[in-house]
Amino acid sequence: MTLRRFAGLGALLSLISPGIALAQDVTLDSGDTAWMLTATALVLFMTIPGLALFYGGMVRSKNILSVMLQCFAIAGLMSILWMAYGYSLAFDTTGMEAGVTNFSSFIGGLDRAFLSGLTPDSLTGTVPESVFITFQMTFAIITPALIVGAFAERMKFSAMLVFMGVWFTLVYAPIAHMVWGGDGGLMWDWGVLDFAGGTVVHINAGIAGLVACLVLGKRKGFPTTPMAPHNLGLTLVGAAMLWIGWFGFNAGSSLGANGTAGMAMLVTQIATAAAALGWMFAEWLTHGKPSALGIASGVVAGLVAITPAAGTVGPMGALIIGLASGVICFFCATSLKRKLGYDDSLDAFGVHGIGGIVGALLTGAFAAPALGGFGEVDNIALQLWIQLKGVLFTVVYTAIVTFVILKVIDWLMGLRVSEDEETVGLDLSLHNERGYNL
Repeated sequence: MTLRRFAGLGALLSLISPGIALAQDVTLDSGDTAWMLTATALVLFMTIPGLALFYGGMVRSKNILSVMLQCFAIAGLMSILWMAYGYSLAFDTTGMEAGVTNFSSFIGGLDRAFLSGLTPDSLTGTVPESVFITFQMTFAIITPALIVGAFAERMKFSAMLVFMGVWFTLVYAPIAHMVWGGDGGLMWDWGVLDFAGGTVVHINAGIAGLVACLVLGKRKGFPTTPMAPHNLGLTLVGAAMLWIGWFGFNAGSSLGANGTAGMAMLVTQIATAAAALGWMFAEWLTHGKPSALGIASGVVAGLVAITPAAGTVGPMGALIIGLASGVICFFCATSLKRKLGYDDSLDAFGVHGIGGIVGALLTGAFAAPALGGFGEVDNIALQLWIQLKGVLFTVVYTAIVTFVILKVIDWLMGLRVSEDEETVGLDLSLHNERGYNL
């Protein structure tokens, strides 16, 4: 099994999908299983409570419950959709063949709908298939939840639920299949390196967030009315939870307690620390003072950027990826956003979209053994082109489909709350609750 295959998860599908014959005899490994159970819990911890607190602290006090409720509701909705058909659409390999582009290269079938065929003895590699299913479910949960940060404080709760359900079906599941689906998957066959979701999760969510904030328009009063985060303490706590949980996200993508998991953990820590410092010093030099919001954002930028590279880059590559993502995401989330005038409320695009692109591209270079990596990259220029092609395809596909979904939902039921509801705050106007009763 090659490192790229292992990193992409796709080769293991030969052990679980009815569409491909059993490749080899496998047995359950208790150590691998224990680690994957832990990693799965860590990734869920990233969304609830991590992302909920991270986003909740950044909005105004009148909207804290709305953004946290959205994270919890998405966790519930995605869990059921993943069980019903998402896992099958993403990982069913029926009809796929290496080097052949057909309908199955873009989306899986429904042979595994409602987890058909799953038993307590089903294995994915050396861990129970049920654990693999749950692990991947947590990825399907956090990806749409990340989009919430782009349109926070202005989308109807009902429209948000419909949008997330349709987006998961038409965008997340196909991209996951194309990247991680194994031989015959479109971007898999191109050779795109994405260890833990730089393309599938972060570019996907970041671009969808940018489209969503443009379609909905700016918040009432933006940018002239101050809209400062109401509780940066919550945001820092959320960022800390994301940092810790991300070890499950990246090291867990090795699907075992092994050397790849250990290296993924190390490079995740290095890149995150470098990005936090990179953002902090860039802000310090530009604005005269470092900020708590800045270092929290830098932490997430580094976590995002190392995600596609975690299984293939070495420590020095991680250091460079972290520094680059911290500095670049700082300028994109501040200067670029002000210059272009879009209202990405909590910088979902500036951090996740840009950070994911930086990480995906730099993976093409630093996965090469010549630059200290551990990937099967002999021709760096060629791999950079492959990574760029994967990024461009994801950007275009996600942007177009997300735009169409939003426009249809807007036509059918409306996307945005009324001006009065926005003024009062979504906590009270949509949920009849207050985050703070003083």
